[in-house]
Amino acid sequence: MSERFVAIAPSILAANLSCLGDEVRAVGAAHADYIHFDVMDGHFVPNISFGPGLLKAVKQTTSLPLDVHLMIAPVDAYIKDFAEAGADIITVHPEAGPHLHRTLQLIKSCGVKVGVALNPATPLSAIEPVLMDIDLLLIMTVNPGFGGQQFIPSCVEKIEMARRLIDIIGKPILLEVDGGINAQTSAIARSAGADILVAGTAIFAADRGDETDNGEFDYAARIKTLRGGA
Repeated sequence: MSERFVAIAPSILAANLSCLGDEVRAVGAAHADYIHFDVMDGHFVPNISFGPGLLKAVKQTTSLPLDVHLMIAPVDAYIKDFAEAGADIITVHPEAGPHLHRTLQLIKSCGVKVGVALNPATPLSAIEPVLMDIDLLLIMTVNPGFGGQQFIPSCVEKIEMARRLIDIIGKPILLEVDGGINAQTSAIARSAGADILVAGTAIFAADRGDETDNGEFDYAARIKTLRGGA
């Protein structure tokens, strides 16, 4: 499959939270396309991260779209809060509530773009009945909950299948890939058909040594590498 232009969504889960505003502005200046906001509840996934208050603060530091991935269950009660805090896209998991279609309609009613995320063990068939209701499909290439995990190679076939399915139905659904994305795996995901790559460690916490002349980390070079040099 031929490669396409890929958008980059830095995940602030790996950013330096003591200067988060500066980090968000820095990746924006480095030509990131989205800011990815991972929300974890310590129940649906084994970690706790951010709430809508921090999202509202991030919104004040950037004009980039805020791509909010809700790894919480039950999820419906929190959707309005994140929409009002500034989310541009809200992505949920099929397992995060009893009625996926109802959840997606709730997101849409908030004036926010709608996404669904599939964990490595969740089959693509789980979202086929609601494909016409979504704007984004997120394929997880790690089990969610922690940053810095290794890309699961068996997920590549799911990315390829998702790409074919989206192309067949003809709806402009964005295909996003998240988990273990680095210089090597980004090329695999791009070739499999990804439209958006989420990267945390590879942007914010990669091995240092690429500082610019003024001592800042070269986020632009890291983003360019993930994009395939484009």
